[in-house]
Order: sequence, then C-alpha cells, then structure tokens
Amino acid sequence: MVCFALPRAPKEDRVYVWDFPTRLFHWSLVATVAVAFVTGFIGGTSMELHGKAGIAIVGLVAFRIVWGIAGSTYARFASFVRGPAAIRAALRGEWQGLGHNPLGALSVLGLLSLSALQVATGLFGNDDISFNGPLYALVSKETSDMLTGVHVQAIWALGALIALHIAAIGFYVRIKKDNLVLPMLTGWKEPPSASAESARGGGLVAFAVALGIALSAAWAVSGGLLPPPPPPAPAATTPSW
Repeated sequence: MVCFALPRAPKEDRVYVWDFPTRLFHWSLVATVAVAFVTGFIGGTSMELHGKAGIAIVGLVAFRIVWGIAGSTYARFASFVRGPAAIRAALRGEWQGLGHNPLGALSVLGLLSLSALQVATGLFGNDDISFNGPLYALVSKETSDMLTGVHVQAIWALGALIALHIAAIGFYVRIKKDNLVLPMLTGWKEPPSASAESARGGGLVAFAVALGIALSAAWAVSGGLLPPPPPPAPAATTPSW
C-alpha cells in the first residue's frame, strides 16, 4: 500500500521519509506545547487557553501512538525503537538508516511520555484561583493539589528535553551537515545508500482510524464522559403578603 499523501512524482536521489500525517502531528505538537508553555506561565485569564491546549495535546499524543502502529514505514515505532546495541552504534557514528536514529528514538519516546504526563496531571489540576482541569471533579482537592504539584515540576523536565532536542538538531545541521528540519517540512530526504526505499503503508483508512481515536480521546478528557452538572436550585419565591 502506498503511504498516505505520497507525491506521485518522486524526486531523483531522494526518498519519501515523513508522511503528511507525521509532519502535521509534529508541527501541531510544537505549536500546542508552545501555547501551553506560554499560557501556563502567564496564568490568569490565559488558563482557559492553557486548558484547551492541553486537551489538544491529548488528542495529538493519542494520534501519534496509533500512527506509530498503523502509520507508514518510518513513522512506526517498530522501525526506530531499538535496543542498547543500536544505541551504542549510533553513539559511535556507525548507524546508517532513514527516519529517527536510535538516539532520536529515545528523544521521541521521552517527549511523548513527558507530554502525556503533563496533560494527564493537568486534567485533574487546579490553580487555587479560578481554573480547574476538566476532570477535576473526579478527584479530591488533596489529590488535585498533588497532581498539580507534579504538573508544575515536570514542566522543567519537559522543557529540558525540548532544549536538548533542539540542541541535537542544531548539532546535526551545523556539525554533521545533516538537515533534520527540512525533511520534516517536505517529507523528502537524501538517503544514506542507494538501496533506501520510500515509506510505504499508513493509508487513508489508517489515518481515519488514528484521527477518530484522537478526537475521541480529546472529547473524553474534555469532560465528555462526565455526567451533566445538576440543574440550578429554583429561585426563592417572595411571599405575597
């Protein structure tokens, strides 16, 4: 099966690595995490947008997990999650291949895991002023405060990993002369060997399933499964006498 959105006229000396859904996910996650960072630090009235960004990240993470199973060749976890031997080979500069290298795989898994931790804790969190996460009602105030503490502390770990990720990209661009950004924009990359093949799989049906699960996850964590709030108490009537 040809991978989703594969251009009909492949370019010479290049292979199609990153399918459109993978690229759309990547830049959408960049945007929503940036919004979540900024609004979280601003606080106040920005917390409503912060909560919406968190819900969007839930959907994006869910999509990437499904796409990592049913997506095209180089988007699948099975194609880039390797063991210690592959990691040692990458550290020695001996790894050759397309997609994420074994070290990049650790970064991808770390970013997905920390993003999931952030949104999972934020969904139940509160700011002790006016904002509560959409699932706040499911836990006690003490549990919410504990999860809020984890949410606040874990942001520094996520920020450090993002900074390391950006530094690694800069290292590859400046030192190794390997532009990792352009392929994530265009999908195309010059292969390390003539035998490299363009990505396959991840068709329209797989995309529809991944998108449906992502939207369902976002709907659920936004409070879609919670019972409706009780009706307001009737207004007190004033005696006629």
